[in-house]
Amino acid sequence: MIALQLARELQEAGLVWKPAAGDRFVIPDRDMDSSVFVLSDMTIEVHTLPEGPVIGFNGTTEWAMDDVEQDEAVWLPREDQLRELLGRTFRGLTRTDDGFRVSTTLLGTDRSFEAPAAEQAYGLALLDLLRAAGD
Repeated sequence: MIALQLARELQEAGLVWKPAAGDRFVIPDRDMDSSVFVLSDMTIEVHTLPEGPVIGFNGTTEWAMDDVEQDEAVWLPREDQLRELLGRTFRGLTRTDDGFRVSTTLLGTDRSFEAPAAEQAYGLALLDLLRAAGD
């Protein structure tokens, strides 16, 4: 799973989340940073209201929380989602002595991003892509 800090950086760089079942997220700054939630058709799902999308906690008796605005949550994209978001820039994932390396090609330039976990390496590559698109 990618680190919350990297997820925040991706969000700040312009990563758009379209919540779907199976997505993982956290609700930071409420003493719940280490609690990872998963969208589910059964207990946690997205409701579209006139004010915008909210994440509803259905049937949760242990929480004093009915719903949370989507922009209060931070998406923790999975490895497959990160790889898909890299699109045609993605060239490969290789194991290194210390973890994993993701290789991309952006505007004819080869780039590589290393991290202890594959998801982190994918996240760093996507962050680079988003920042390049924002320039």
